[in-house]
Amino acid sequence: MDLDRRQFLLATGGTLAAGALPGLAQAQNLETARIVVGFPPGGTTDAVARRMADKLRGNYAKVVLVDNKPGAGGRIGVDELRRNPPDGSTLLLTPASIITLYPHIFTKLPYTTDDVSPVSTACIISFAFGVGPAVPASVKNLKDYFAWVKANPAQAGYATPGAGTPPHFLGMLLSKESGVELNHVPYRGSAPGIQDLVGGQIPAMSSPIGDYLPHLASGKLRVLATSGPKRSRFTPDVPTYAEQGFPALQIQEWYGFFLPGKASPEAVTRAADAIRAAVAQPDVAEAFSQLGFEASAITPADMAKAVKAESAAWGPLVKRVGFTPEA
Repeated sequence: MDLDRRQFLLATGGTLAAGALPGLAQAQNLETARIVVGFPPGGTTDAVARRMADKLRGNYAKVVLVDNKPGAGGRIGVDELRRNPPDGSTLLLTPASIITLYPHIFTKLPYTTDDVSPVSTACIISFAFGVGPAVPASVKNLKDYFAWVKANPAQAGYATPGAGTPPHFLGMLLSKESGVELNHVPYRGSAPGIQDLVGGQIPAMSSPIGDYLPHLASGKLRVLATSGPKRSRFTPDVPTYAEQGFPALQIQEWYGFFLPGKASPEAVTRAADAIRAAVAQPDVAEAFSQLGFEASAITPADMAKAVKAESAAWGPLVKRVGFTPEA
């Protein structure tokens, strides 16, 4: 990912989230709106959606529901959005990769970027590489980890939330850049991977940073590197990939709201204003922080630019690591 693009996203997010929202109170509320989530209840995307639904209820629509449409790694949620009228009553909350990365790794998708209208981001996440009790306590950074893997090649497995996810590409890129062969072990989501990491069934994992936070204080898990342009405030003592000699592994992801592709500018603006007002609430930022996310809202125009830039960045990276597109 382009560093300037990420810094732009963070900077505009911080500015716009705190901005005034003239005219929002005067807009007529919808009777009912729903937030489609392409993942099961209980996951991080679902948690973000439910927090946002609480804040949009009464400010955007009288009733705001979260509608989980899990399956196909989030693709079903996008397909559900495009089937609905573009009147603002149906929004999609999704990790950016479903829109920006998937076209590069799946040869057949039921949607294109024309089927969605960017509205606003809600939060930004960094990824982390962590190890569990299967790795000796003497391993404190990536250099130590690679030395240990070389001495113990049977322990070169690392978990991810799934094949073709950003954490998977980080793992592939880390293996390629380091020259150390790492073996990918895909899980069906973060939760089972973290469970096996804590239990010692898998030695390492590449996953969103928030997945590790509940286990750091107890010492059950250790984070060796994070993927942001600077150290994460959640793990300030942990150096980034770049600090450890891997500048190509500066990858973050945002969670964003979309309307159907044919939504009017007025519908997009109204939804964006409501989302921006919700993200600006201190308790929302605190709730996101507990998940390892940074609250961030940007304008529809800036989000459209981010989608375009990120889509362009993923293509070369997919080719670089030799990932074979799937059907």
